[in-house]
Amino acid sequence: MAAHRKPRQRSMGGGKARTAVTIALAGAATATGLDGTGHAEPQLTPGQVKAKVDKLYQEAEVATEKYNGAKEKAEAAGQRLKSLQDQAARKEERLNSARDALGSVAAAQYRAGGLDPAVQLALSDDPDRYLENAEFVERAGSRQNAAVAGVRKQLREIEQLRGAAHIELTSLKSRRAELKQHKKTITGKLGSARQLLSRLGPQERSLPGASQDRASRSTGARDTLAAPGSALSQATDSRAAAAVSYAYQKLGSPYVWGATGPNAFDCSGLVQAAYRAAGVSLPRTTYSQIAAGRRVSRSELLPGDLVFFYAGISHVGIYVGNGRMIHAPNPSAPVRVAPLDEMPYAGATRVV
Repeated sequence: MAAHRKPRQRSMGGGKARTAVTIALAGAATATGLDGTGHAEPQLTPGQVKAKVDKLYQEAEVATEKYNGAKEKAEAAGQRLKSLQDQAARKEERLNSARDALGSVAAAQYRAGGLDPAVQLALSDDPDRYLENAEFVERAGSRQNAAVAGVRKQLREIEQLRGAAHIELTSLKSRRAELKQHKKTITGKLGSARQLLSRLGPQERSLPGASQDRASRSTGARDTLAAPGSALSQATDSRAAAAVSYAYQKLGSPYVWGATGPNAFDCSGLVQAAYRAAGVSLPRTTYSQIAAGRRVSRSELLPGDLVFFYAGISHVGIYVGNGRMIHAPNPSAPVRVAPLDEMPYAGATRVV
């Protein structure tokens, strides 16, 4: 006969534990189903994504202008440091020559034995000639004293130059650290913007803002042909007209933060390059450019005027007439013609 086995008894504790876990999981699932969200990140609408991306681009542009300013100061500090180092090197060459000359005089005196002048006079076969030579030696001694004083002065000047160079080197290191921090901020903001945009499909990316971007790109060729004539004729002078003409030639060029041309630009880089082509030197950053000329009201705007946006003066374009400007917007769009109302208007400057 086959042996009959008793069914194995399950542990009451284990069963209770598993039951409790099951109930807890079920409860959590129910709670999630009831409120519809749980701990999941809320789903953004395409319009909300566009708004967040625009904000990130604007924050990145603020950091870009700070980067541009720090870079400008770092380059100036580097030039001053090089100049100080060159000056110190030239003075050290002159110092070494003076030291060599003094060394030769000292060696000659040592070989002469350094006899007391009275003894040399007593031993001389030709006292008159000795006296003439003594007078020459006295004059030579005066010149030697002056040479020693000159060496001491050169040493002090070299030490001063080295001290100034040390200060500039410290400044340069500080600016480079600042550049690194601003670059990190910029890349972080732009990376977040790309991540947000990657959530949208091709259809969802056709937002109102994006369609405006495409519209301005598609009309760019017509603007290049039609608008420059009237803009150039209304410009404040020939230099402003040349800057406007340059900006029209750069329509379609990509936006690259920190770029000043000739093939890519950020907003202040485009303005600087346009006026540089017209023979006018402008500062690198938006917050310096707004102070580079005479402030004008919006009703007084003429082609060539610089127009600024946002409370922090973080964006700039070149006015071309009819309420429009040419600017380098952000990484989502190239250099283009756009209405002034596209961003919060902050003011304008006439630089020529």
